[in-house]
Amino acid sequence: MNKTGYFYHPDCRKHEMGRGHPECPERLAAIDNMLLASGLMLSLDRREAPQAPIADLELAHGRMHIASLRGLTDSLREEINAGGPTHAQVDPDTSMNVHTWDAALRAAGAAIAATDAVMAGEMENAFCAIRPPGHHACRDKAMGFCFFNNVAAAARYALERHGLKRVAIADFDVHHGNGTEDIVAGDQRILMVSFFQHPFYPDGGARSNASNLVNLPVSAYTRGDAVRELIASTWLPRLEAYRPEMIFISAGFDAHREDDLGQMGLVESDFAWITAQLKAVAQRHAQGRVVSCLEGGYNLGALARSVEAHIRVLADL
Repeated sequence: MNKTGYFYHPDCRKHEMGRGHPECPERLAAIDNMLLASGLMLSLDRREAPQAPIADLELAHGRMHIASLRGLTDSLREEINAGGPTHAQVDPDTSMNVHTWDAALRAAGAAIAATDAVMAGEMENAFCAIRPPGHHACRDKAMGFCFFNNVAAAARYALERHGLKRVAIADFDVHHGNGTEDIVAGDQRILMVSFFQHPFYPDGGARSNASNLVNLPVSAYTRGDAVRELIASTWLPRLEAYRPEMIFISAGFDAHREDDLGQMGLVESDFAWITAQLKAVAQRHAQGRVVSCLEGGYNLGALARSVEAHIRVLADL
């Protein structure tokens, strides 16, 4: 049995937000190409993601939010047939095409299917190579390249459908996971730990002081050694005390020093170190259960190398 799953779907490459947009289909191609060239893909349990059931999305999102995205898709299709625009704008830097709905269902479906597979013991952990990303998607709002909150939906799914009592979400994207915070703040069944560049997008950074959140705002140009010290002194003691039964990772790689959408100074070895710390907590308290979902990362070379480093730690390779 390959111990690490790799969840994907071709629909995730059909969503695009216009020429030159950094959150582009080529991100997934760069990851796949790196894993194939390195031979790492051969060691992974590759599975196509199903579409997330609407009832499971409703664990993290309001019905009106879900219905509005479906309605936008239907309207867009009609407009295109009438010679109208090919994209519908959701916020200043986020738009939909006719494939976005299916891609977003597959992205959330990957996180949920990975949760099922890990809970069933079919694999120890999993990485979901998905887009659109999710951690800016709030309960009732799409924003910041995100439509459904893949990690929040999967975490709630593990609690509600699998009967777990405590799960953790670790977010190491350069941007604060405001959507995840919006959904899980105050839910003591979920511990969320994160670091993020501040001040930065989204405006205001962390907004909640809920006791189940460990938010670490860091200044621009912070390097990996400083981030490691912060994680060791804050994340890890809280995770140890909490003893999560499963860990979900919002795996954004835009804190890499080569990524122009952030101004932080991490490199591949830093992402590998963070992954190793989270995996060790999971092995002590959660039978090794980890589900990681791709978030940001927009320099294609840095993204591909960082994901490879992340997966190598998950897979012990």
